[in-house]
Amino acid sequence: MNSSWFSRLLAAIERAGNALPHPATLFALLAVCVALASAVAAQFELAVTHPSTGKTVTVVNLLSLPGLHRFLTSLVSNYTGFAPLGTVLVALLGIGVAEASGLIAAALRLTVLAAPRRLLTAAVVFAGVLSNAASEIGYVLLVPLAAAIFQAAGRHPVAGLAAAFAGVSGGYSANLLLGTIDPLLAGLSQEAARIVDPAYIVNPACNYYFMAASTILITILGTLVTEFIVAPRLGPWKAEDEPARLDPLTPAERRGLKFAAIAAMALVAWILAGSLPARGFLRDPETGSLLRSPLLSGVVTLVFAGGLLTGLAYGIGARIFRTDADVIQGMARTMSTLSSYLVLVFFAAQFVALFNWTNLGLMLAVAGADLLRASGFGGIPLVLSFIVLSSVVNLFMGSASAKWAIMAPVFVPMFMLVGYSPELTQAAFRVGDSVTNVISPMMSYFALIVAYLQRYQPSAGIGTVIATMLPYTAVFLLAWSGLLAAWLALGWPLGPGAPLAYPHH
Repeated sequence: MNSSWFSRLLAAIERAGNALPHPATLFALLAVCVALASAVAAQFELAVTHPSTGKTVTVVNLLSLPGLHRFLTSLVSNYTGFAPLGTVLVALLGIGVAEASGLIAAALRLTVLAAPRRLLTAAVVFAGVLSNAASEIGYVLLVPLAAAIFQAAGRHPVAGLAAAFAGVSGGYSANLLLGTIDPLLAGLSQEAARIVDPAYIVNPACNYYFMAASTILITILGTLVTEFIVAPRLGPWKAEDEPARLDPLTPAERRGLKFAAIAAMALVAWILAGSLPARGFLRDPETGSLLRSPLLSGVVTLVFAGGLLTGLAYGIGARIFRTDADVIQGMARTMSTLSSYLVLVFFAAQFVALFNWTNLGLMLAVAGADLLRASGFGGIPLVLSFIVLSSVVNLFMGSASAKWAIMAPVFVPMFMLVGYSPELTQAAFRVGDSVTNVISPMMSYFALIVAYLQRYQPSAGIGTVIATMLPYTAVFLLAWSGLLAAWLALGWPLGPGAPLAYPHH
């Protein structure tokens, strides 16, 4: 791990990543490039035949007078109508209440404290995966907590830190719960799919079956890598200080968790009552189907309601929330953390809108699909290649939404035109995007992980983190890609109403 070629590789990755501009600036530059490209393509009168309608599609020149007028009149609506914006804001309002009340922190501590010692590593990895439903709580709370738990158990704290980081970041897209990332990516996938099919709908739960199965896989793999590769490499823990103590839950916290569990069960019972009967009130009123039902269309609302109700119940039970102002302040604190995201989304929305207006996305998709057909490169090899591409891109750009906003308008239509659904393309991206998080210095919380590590290894740096986490990346990439390949071979749906194939190509 410390060989000179590996050190040079890490240095090159770090230099390349640091050379990239801020993602918001990157989107602004891409928007300018799209406008220039549209003008050049219009001069050459490029055109393709739309694969669905058979009509001729030409390039729209954004540097023309109509292009200028459209940009001036649509700047605001491009932003406010950007699919991922509203969904993320609404979901985080609910999760903000659960976070401010202390529910998420208490639930994570309970998960790890309740685990038998022999299942400690598995519990840490599993809790890490589940924490992804609540944005940064896993990085801020669980990673340092896991190190303290391992130290209290007489084990090397860095092994606990690595196991938690592997679950939180390496298993970023796996979960048993729907989180903020699900509606965000689905919104971008839907925008991209509509380049080919204007009526296409991608629901936020479209990858749920695959990601739920992935949770089990990541928990098992993260445990095995920690126990058989990382922990032996670290050796025994020889601490001069007293072992760190992990305080058990207080009576108030336990009472809060009971209240939250009752609220969660009530919400689940309400959902089941509306979805299990053939004519349930959460099913499609006309067909009785769940696929195009208010239940699936309202997933973001349910995430909001779940966070709000359980957070309120915990806050009241644990006596954290004294007045309604405490609840509103919890929501406001969560919103205040989104300031940079709101700026990023403004530029991302303009880029996506301009890219769609020009028809360049459709033209690239048609050309790429023709090349794929001519090469005969399809099926599982094609999907695996896209996973590898996503994992490499992830080394240079930290934000999943920023990457998908760039990649989706090209690859979603391209895969649709050779017969693969947007949901499958999104699932492949999520696998690639997750596995290299733990070795990417561009990941937004990477510096924080280095700081945690330096508590136990003062000389540790970026290279130390990457060397520690690289085994997780290698194992996760191979096994998770294998799971998706098996899923594809068996023809299983990725989630409710989410087929593998796009039938209209």
